[in-house]
Amino acid sequence: MRSYKIALIKGDGIGPEIIEEAVKVLDAVSFAEGFELKYEEYLLGGAAIDATGVPAPKETLEGVKQADAVLFGAIGGEKWDNLPRDKRPETGLLKLRKELEVFANLRPVTVYDELINASTLKPSVVQGVDLMVVRELIGGIYFGQPRGNDGQKAFNTMVYTKPEIVRIAKVAFEIAMKRSKRVCSVDKANVLDVSQLWRDTVEAVAKDYPDVTLTHMYVDNAAMQLVRDPKQFDVILTGNIFGDILSDEASMLSGSIGLLPSASIGEKYGLYEPIHGSAPDIAGQGIANPIATIASAAMMLRYALNEEGAAERIERAIKHALHEGYRTQDLSAFDAKEVCSTSEIGSIIANYASK
Repeated sequence: MRSYKIALIKGDGIGPEIIEEAVKVLDAVSFAEGFELKYEEYLLGGAAIDATGVPAPKETLEGVKQADAVLFGAIGGEKWDNLPRDKRPETGLLKLRKELEVFANLRPVTVYDELINASTLKPSVVQGVDLMVVRELIGGIYFGQPRGNDGQKAFNTMVYTKPEIVRIAKVAFEIAMKRSKRVCSVDKANVLDVSQLWRDTVEAVAKDYPDVTLTHMYVDNAAMQLVRDPKQFDVILTGNIFGDILSDEASMLSGSIGLLPSASIGEKYGLYEPIHGSAPDIAGQGIANPIATIASAAMMLRYALNEEGAAERIERAIKHALHEGYRTQDLSAFDAKEVCSTSEIGSIIANYASK
């Protein structure tokens, strides 16, 4: 029997609740598809600070590297907001990403027909949207040196090397080959030298993918086009800071960040997580929407474990549950036939996924 090791990082706030439901669904599909998942839990973020004094313990950074993939919930909360920057939960996540060298962040955005009215945009604009944002994750202005702040002047440096651009571009083109074969590379080449290198390098990589149509768009125009005509996009390729902004904008096309998964992948490791935060204000109430985490588990099966059948089972199960009118509280205003708790919607999806 095929067997895989999965590192679980539940994190803070609603993290433990949503991870629990994802594991429930994973257990259902692994049984149905004939493979085994073995789980090991690790601490990160606020939970790690409370237990060990640091947001990314050595045991976590070493342990996750022994797994085939990492499934992550959410971290952070007001409790830890006043700590020094190097002790905050978010610093732990950045350290984990850097340690795993997960340089590509994948954020799919799919608008479900059953929830089309949840979007703030017109149904005619968002119906049929199915796009993927491929964001470079461990380079660019967030990590560039030098940087500083002396109280009178502050500065950060946007830096990309050609090899960094090549590897993220290849990820985007490979994904496009399995989709509609279109890549839109987003930059600011009319102003930034680093963006000119980005554009030149992406064009060079594109020559190895003659079946993929490559276009370029400045980031300000891309932000406008995402709300004007999002269906024009298939794969959006961009750098760290632009991708950070555009992926959050794109997430709202679906109407709820509680629906959207993400993957952060590198040459060896993969980190799979919902795009939303830890929502400590609703933690423990059983009302959190676990669908984004469950969909992240499907991405883990597809990209880390090559279990395509299991991934498709989960995605079909999510659609089936929504089609039948099952909703968590955040979606209760949109054609809900039954409003479910976190655990109830997880069990429903697990049941559909097992069939």
